[in-house]
Amino acid sequence: MTATGGRASGDGPLVVGVDSSTQSTKALVVDAATGEVVARGQAPHRVSGGAGRESDPAQWWEALTEALRQCGAAAERAEAVAVGGQQHGLVTLDADGRPVRPAMLWNDVRSAPQRDRLVEELGGAEAWAGRIGSVPAPAFTITKWAWLRENEPEAAARTAAVRLPHDYLTERLTGRGTTDRGDASGTGWWRGEDGSPAGLYDEDILGRVALDPALLPEVVPPGSAAGAVRGGLDGLPLKPGAVVGAGTGDNMAAALGLGLRPGRPVLSLGTSGTVYAVSPRRPADPTGTVAGFADARGDWLPLACTLNCTLAVDRFAELLGRDREAVEPGGSAVVLPFLDGERTPNLPYASGLLHGLRHDTTPGQVLQAAYDGAVYALLSALDLVLDADADPRAPILLIGGGARGTAWRETVRRLSGRPVLVPEASELVALGAAAQAAGLLTGEDPAEVARRWGTDRGVSLDPVERDEAALERLARTLRSAEPLLKG
Repeated sequence: MTATGGRASGDGPLVVGVDSSTQSTKALVVDAATGEVVARGQAPHRVSGGAGRESDPAQWWEALTEALRQCGAAAERAEAVAVGGQQHGLVTLDADGRPVRPAMLWNDVRSAPQRDRLVEELGGAEAWAGRIGSVPAPAFTITKWAWLRENEPEAAARTAAVRLPHDYLTERLTGRGTTDRGDASGTGWWRGEDGSPAGLYDEDILGRVALDPALLPEVVPPGSAAGAVRGGLDGLPLKPGAVVGAGTGDNMAAALGLGLRPGRPVLSLGTSGTVYAVSPRRPADPTGTVAGFADARGDWLPLACTLNCTLAVDRFAELLGRDREAVEPGGSAVVLPFLDGERTPNLPYASGLLHGLRHDTTPGQVLQAAYDGAVYALLSALDLVLDADADPRAPILLIGGGARGTAWRETVRRLSGRPVLVPEASELVALGAAAQAAGLLTGEDPAEVARRWGTDRGVSLDPVERDEAALERLARTLRSAEPLLKG
């Protein structure tokens, strides 16, 4: 656990932004007037392996409490709080509000067979894209609920409430079951084209998986609060009555944290990799490459996601016995690092592939090929994410833990041919949640709050010539290996 901060803030009220991710919870106390981070805390989560990826939701609450304790008196003075959380996870609660079982996380792909059946039952990928804006992937919550009903029917029968990870924490803060349009758009049962700011649940789709709409949270419209911190939360260093924002999914919170405008591409390098941009138009990609997510404000956030990013490349470095930065140029090796199956491209049953070894291939070249494979999967979706009228010369905003690594930065530059901007702000999900909380106090658009804070200031890297030979090797290898990778 780490903590810093506790010094006095500026003239504005204090707000708390929370990032409850796959592996940890981070809390920032931020001055709403200046964007200055005055205190921070962090506590880890445990993720079980085995057949799937699961976590006990109760530990998320424990981690939130510990992270806030590390923020000291600053957290206790905060006037508002909001939670950004990992998308898609399935949290099932009993009638007393306790978890029925560990939450199935976004990167648990056991539900791939249920996903295939659901897509077919509703008339195929194009029908799904037209109806909810996305073709469900095994990450989507609806596929996990279908898996639970088939494989653990007793747990499904005991479920009195279905929530997403950020919903669970928000509900424990307020006592109300709420969510927001951004995170709801990743479930597979929310549709947003009815003209309502909050959208609505698709009861026909819910009926196909035998899920009662009464078990789902209320969707809070953008700019509205989910409630207030309730009293009696022993050990939680937030004052009762502090405003609680609706919160949102982690990618939507990061977009808020950047103050993202339409047409600016973002590439996030973390446990998963994502590429996205804000759009005023609702996406509907029948290939399933781009998820038609909503953002947290009222626009849309077309997004492509890969399951294998920094952890997969780190695994290659470990296998090769090299530091993650110890890459070498050249060589003909191609790595498709699909160690956990893959979502982009849609290969849920795939494993990793190494092709093109020669006698003179070096370990550093193999490691560079792993970076190339991870970045290629994201860049291949970039044109689908951006609107047709987007500026092709606009810099890529590079965020996430990987953005701090030289090898990741240089790989993105070499394979994209675009300029790259690496923001100095490192906790963009928590900052986005803080901006949402601040907007509730000031009446501002939270993206405008983040722009006022200057969260996108950072290191600018000029474009370099795009490595067409490497891109062609990757494309050719993927085409030829796809039948094998489909499993």
